[in-house]
Amino acid sequence: MEHSTIKETKADQLFTVTNYVILSLFLITILYPLIYIASASISSSEAVISGRVWLWPVSPTLEGYSAVFKHKLILSGFMNSFYYTVAGTVINVVMTILAAYPLSRKDFYGKNVFMFLFVFTMMFSGGLIPTYLLVKDLGMLNTTWSMLLPGALGVWNMIITRTYFQTTIPDELLEASQLDGCTDFQFVWKIVLPLSGPIIAVITLFYAVGHWNSFFNALIYLKSQKLFPLQLVLRDILVQNEVDLNMLVDVQEAAKREGLRELLKYSLIIVATLPLMIVYPFVQKYFVKGIMIGSLKG
Repeated sequence: MEHSTIKETKADQLFTVTNYVILSLFLITILYPLIYIASASISSSEAVISGRVWLWPVSPTLEGYSAVFKHKLILSGFMNSFYYTVAGTVINVVMTILAAYPLSRKDFYGKNVFMFLFVFTMMFSGGLIPTYLLVKDLGMLNTTWSMLLPGALGVWNMIITRTYFQTTIPDELLEASQLDGCTDFQFVWKIVLPLSGPIIAVITLFYAVGHWNSFFNALIYLKSQKLFPLQLVLRDILVQNEVDLNMLVDVQEAAKREGLRELLKYSLIIVATLPLMIVYPFVQKYFVKGIMIGSLKG
């Protein structure tokens, strides 16, 4: 049996070609800066300073990465960011589920009032100064808690999770579990969570990316450099151009001061971005299902 094919008109062919051209331009626009940064990070400092690096590495060297891992603040910042990301994400996901599940239940008395209060905080807040005073009065200034608790719950993520529960967990499943003597906590732990893998993966990545890229809270609440996250160290290097080369062990003779500073910037960008680039492919497959179901109106 022969398969009939629909012949494209010239207008369809022109539309297809135009799409390919536009998408290719977008791809080049997005891909080129990434390739340039990666190439500059493994090029010699002289090549970076002179502008000879434009696409591929010139005089490849790992000098920049060696400097990154010998810089005391960078190493401690990386460890701090890892801790803030893991601990903060765990707190966020737990708080989100604990808030989203009750609000998804039809028999939860007063859920509309609580939902209004949650949404209200998305539109109105006390502002930076009242928030700072609150953190100060709670004794969390210059502590790791100031990086974890002020943003313990993301209302938007909670709404998406609540909607996912409403559209994915049938009421009949709850009724059957209650007939078997299952408590609410047992129902959440043994039934809701195993069935909610996609949305949990999505909000986990959202929270993790937010914590990993966060620097503003650290800028406001932290004074000790030992508590600085990696992004704050990166900010000092990229924005304020502050690199104390005395903190680099045995690298002063490897390159000139300015060359090493520029090389350190590109290498640090790669080091700061690489963890998320490694994690993303493992949760990317959950995005379509988790976001699409969670975005439906319940």
